[in-house]
Amino acid sequence: MQRPFWSLFGVFVKDMQSIPSYQPTFAERYPVPLFVALSEMALVIAAGFLAHFLRFGHFAMEGRYNSATLLASMVLVFCLGMSGVYGSQRGMPFLRQVSRLLIGWLAAAGILLSLSFFLKVSDSYSRVWFIVLLLIGGSLSLLMRLVAFLLLRQLRSGGRNLKSVLLVGGGGDTALKLNNGRTLGEYGFTIAHNLEFARGAQWLDDLVTAVNEHGAHEVWLCLPLSEGGALRSILYALRHHTVAVRFIPEWGDIPLLNHKVSHIAGLYSLDLSCSPMDGPARVIKRLEDMLVGGLISLMILPVCLAIGIAIKLTSPGPVVFKQYRTGINGRKFRVYKFRSMVIHQESSGGVTQATRNDARITPLGAFLRRTSLDELPQFFNVLQGRMSIVGPRPHALAHNEYYKDLVESYMQRHKVKPGITGWAQVSGYRGETDTLEKMQKRVEYDLWYIDNWSLWLDVKIIFLTVFKGFINKNAY
Repeated sequence: MQRPFWSLFGVFVKDMQSIPSYQPTFAERYPVPLFVALSEMALVIAAGFLAHFLRFGHFAMEGRYNSATLLASMVLVFCLGMSGVYGSQRGMPFLRQVSRLLIGWLAAAGILLSLSFFLKVSDSYSRVWFIVLLLIGGSLSLLMRLVAFLLLRQLRSGGRNLKSVLLVGGGGDTALKLNNGRTLGEYGFTIAHNLEFARGAQWLDDLVTAVNEHGAHEVWLCLPLSEGGALRSILYALRHHTVAVRFIPEWGDIPLLNHKVSHIAGLYSLDLSCSPMDGPARVIKRLEDMLVGGLISLMILPVCLAIGIAIKLTSPGPVVFKQYRTGINGRKFRVYKFRSMVIHQESSGGVTQATRNDARITPLGAFLRRTSLDELPQFFNVLQGRMSIVGPRPHALAHNEYYKDLVESYMQRHKVKPGITGWAQVSGYRGETDTLEKMQKRVEYDLWYIDNWSLWLDVKIIFLTVFKGFINKNAY
């Protein structure tokens, strides 16, 4: 007998009652990025009132200042959103969060200044008020994130606000490092289970079972590149799950340089060996060279004149020695030095490195080389744009031809401009490279510098050069 239509409604209600009700999380009820953005707007508005009090002595702002403050808050939120500040910060170091915040604030300041210029309203507002607003607002914004970072770290140290990870290891060191990483909890993750990678349908079933049993939020695949073909099978096996799947390649002994993921021609690229001196970093690096190099050039000008006269009076020949070296992207350029040797002719066009008690070195030249004063003319190379103040030291062309087949990744050091001083030099690898091991260590330090470049690292190297890099027992 066929059931009446209305009886089917009762069955439907009964079935719905048997389904567990969905309870949204706090973040799903109240999106955190929206809350942070509104808080940011409130901080900027508060900073506007406080800046008005510090500039004019009272909080009551005129209409145009109220409008400017509201506009500043909206522009700032837009710029911070574009810089990625309101995205997920889980797993991101705090300094990287600060750098994104700084980029957003600088972009907002630039847009506001441009608007005031093009609208011809800059004379209607106090410049002091605007600067103080930026300083107070930026400080409050940074303080808010610092408090949130410390609070989250405290919560995560107690086992809360953590995402559980199912770690799949392929027999390399990556999974071992993640298991032993003390800061993994601070980044908001905890290893719920480890599963050794294997091939076959049974292992895929074990993977799905492990995800279910341990309630994993994410699956991290630490596999060598040779196992890349297994990724499709793993993703298909997890097709009914909502876990996040991340591929953390096991690089092994592959030498990497500034590796990252890029978006090129509509496709994703896994960059293995690229220069960090691109985009904003290239501009910052050049500004650093022009400002610091120009200032130092003015300061050392009297010293250079005195050295030039001394060379002329003590040894026949030119004051400045010029020699071709390899620069950025393998292009040749002429490097300048104060001449420290007597005029001589190299046999068969080769280049012989200076050695201890080298007869070719003049008495004045020995002093110049020992104190690095012979390299002062290279600041002119910096102003030309052919060198940088900090970078790998340029080697003679003959040395490049000799060592590029002996030292792995030797030519990668030419992905950036050569420098007057570098990380290898302040770390003790300066002077004659009479053994292959010394050159290997120098290249190792040069590549570490390229892979970890930052403005603060350059400042550190410059200070180390000033205090301990000029005089070195290995320079002769």
